[in-house]
Amino acid sequence: MNFKMTFMKIIRNYKIWMLAALITFIVTSCDKDYLDITPTDRVSDVSILSDSTLFKAYVINRYLGVRLTNKEGEGTPPGFGRGFEYGMWSSLTDESIYNNDDDTWLIQQGLLSPENTGIAGTFWKRSYRSIREVNYALNHIEDVEMSAAGKKLLKAELRFIRAFRYQDLIRNYGEVVLVGDNVPELGDDFTEGSFFKRSPIADGINYVVSELDAIAPDLPREHSTSWELGRATKGAALALKSRLLLYAASPLYTGGTSDAQKWDEAAKAAQDVIDMGLYSLYPDYGELFLEEGSTSETIFARYYNLSALHTHLEIANGPNGYGGWGGNLPLQNLVDDYEMADGSTFSWDNPAMAQAPYQNRDPRFYETILYNGASYRGREVETFVPGGLDSKDGPDNWNTSKTGYYLKKFINEDLPIRNPWGVAGTQNWIYFRYAEILLNYAEAKNEASGPDQSVYDAINSIRTRAGMPLLPEGLDQNQMRARIRHERRIELAFEEHRYYDVRRWKIAEQTENEAAQGISITKSDSGDFTYNIITALEGKRFEEQHYWLPIPREEILASDNKLEQNPYY
Repeated sequence: MNFKMTFMKIIRNYKIWMLAALITFIVTSCDKDYLDITPTDRVSDVSILSDSTLFKAYVINRYLGVRLTNKEGEGTPPGFGRGFEYGMWSSLTDESIYNNDDDTWLIQQGLLSPENTGIAGTFWKRSYRSIREVNYALNHIEDVEMSAAGKKLLKAELRFIRAFRYQDLIRNYGEVVLVGDNVPELGDDFTEGSFFKRSPIADGINYVVSELDAIAPDLPREHSTSWELGRATKGAALALKSRLLLYAASPLYTGGTSDAQKWDEAAKAAQDVIDMGLYSLYPDYGELFLEEGSTSETIFARYYNLSALHTHLEIANGPNGYGGWGGNLPLQNLVDDYEMADGSTFSWDNPAMAQAPYQNRDPRFYETILYNGASYRGREVETFVPGGLDSKDGPDNWNTSKTGYYLKKFINEDLPIRNPWGVAGTQNWIYFRYAEILLNYAEAKNEASGPDQSVYDAINSIRTRAGMPLLPEGLDQNQMRARIRHERRIELAFEEHRYYDVRRWKIAEQTENEAAQGISITKSDSGDFTYNIITALEGKRFEEQHYWLPIPREEILASDNKLEQNPYY
């Protein structure tokens, strides 16, 4: 479905439904017993606008797209869908590769094109479809019988959802089409190209930030019931603003220049979240991603519970010896970046480290990655050869890790790997958490004015929670920049930040052109291990055009070539 067709299909569906309803009324008025059936799988726009409960459900559905509710209107807590089934965004970076491709390899190998977008082809169409649906609700909310306070809240939520969708568009495509509150109708004139004119990146960011500033006061500080979790709050709006302003100050967005004022604005946006006094770092880093409800660190998330199935992370990412499919496999590139427990840098050139590479590492390593010898589900992981249960010598060897590692972060050992169907995963998907805000603040403040004590405090609080030593005193701005970037890589691993970080820093031409490395481990008859670095995926390549995604060719064609493609595609 393309940009124009997305709008037109939704509109046409409304018209078809109304026609069908009219025909049904005429037929049944002649013979009331002929077809005395009320459709249960669709709701007309007339019904939505005449029933405040249905309208509220429509708004909440814009977070997710599908929401299961009971007759009281309660059901699966809302929240944006993750957007991908099995391949995570980490498997388009130097964090991981996906074991069985899942349309990720072509992006890592530099084969991305408007005709071949892999798992990255969903953003344009799904974002504009969502924006169109939000605009429909905003343009008709005054027709709904509802209290002024109820309308005020729903308007703020709708504008938050639209802002979130524009965030996805901006950080993936750069210049985007700002449609405002417009809802195209059948018969609208598309020939002038007004629906396809892309605005400068700064205009897009300014628009979203102004929307967030306007709605933040109208959103609740926090939710009082579990059924409201996943809906927008003031903290969520401020966190989104913090992220966008951090991006806006970064080299990719400024043309490589450093503007102290932009960094100051980003630092202030993060400080606004901190000053709410509502959020704090959750004590246990690993458990943070397994908690079923909200935590002190969670600002905005997609919540799951026993009534809502989502991707079965355990079988999708588990080791083959346990019946898993491998899935998103951590790269040696990431493993080597975890510090030693004393804060020193790991090095294969250090004989003691090279002999026992998985001992005495940053505690976050053990919460994120399954490695040879890791304790998991009642035994140790065995990626060595010959004979390792989780190696190519183990069962289901077509699912053996190509990197020698498996993912542990987000994985709940209490949920089954084998035959998990019908068993709901309860791990939430966190979009904004307090640690990101602290990292945003530290980066922006350091770039604006250097590493003052507040920068140290922000980073050290994250390291202290992880059980790592404090940063050394006396770092200059460049040294602190390197430390902050390292901390983001480790703290936010697999949370879909790395892809955007290396691009906004304009370092992807270095990081994404490094070989995708793994480890091959050989066990001797005496039980000793020999470690050899291997290439896990051939042909990793990144070129200048890959800083932005290409707009899918079908969208360009649907605009009669009025929609301008990103450079070099």
